[in-house]
Amino acid sequence: MAVTAARVRTLALSLAGVTSYPHFDRIAFRIPQRTFATLARDDSDLNLLFDLGQQAQFCELAPLAITPVAGGWGRMGWTRCELKKLAPATLVLALNAAYARASAPRTRKGAFSQPAPLEATPPKPGKSGRLAKPSKPKPAEARQPSKAKQSKVAKASKVAKASKSAKA
Repeated sequence: MAVTAARVRTLALSLAGVTSYPHFDRIAFRIPQRTFATLARDDSDLNLLFDLGQQAQFCELAPLAITPVAGGWGRMGWTRCELKKLAPATLVLALNAAYARASAPRTRKGAFSQPAPLEATPPKPGKSGRLAKPSKPKPAEARQPSKAKQSKVAKASKVAKASKSAKA
């Protein structure tokens, strides 16, 4: 009940807006916004990009066929699917999930994906009745160096004085 690389290519390229291109030793599938899958040129495996929740679900669904990619790529959601052990129905589910994630609108890094709750406290106006402006950061020369930086500078000056007295 193995999945073939030809079947993967057909399914991936049948999704709206998907193109393929060479990517190192793999073939990548992408929509204009981002890459969501890569297929090994030796047709052994398919890597899909999930969010971490989806990754855990698919790894649990087919633990012998689907595993996180080793290292940092796996911690970012890249997931390896071994085609010989993968059921066709699972492939369709996984490929569609990765495609849907790639098609979703991106949010800024660190931004909330959901609006703030309505009961949040609004900012308070200043003395003039207007909302207070955010304070400007101090210029670099006005900032005080950190304690660690101050101790490094002090040690460096002691070493310089010691080397001068040793030369004399």
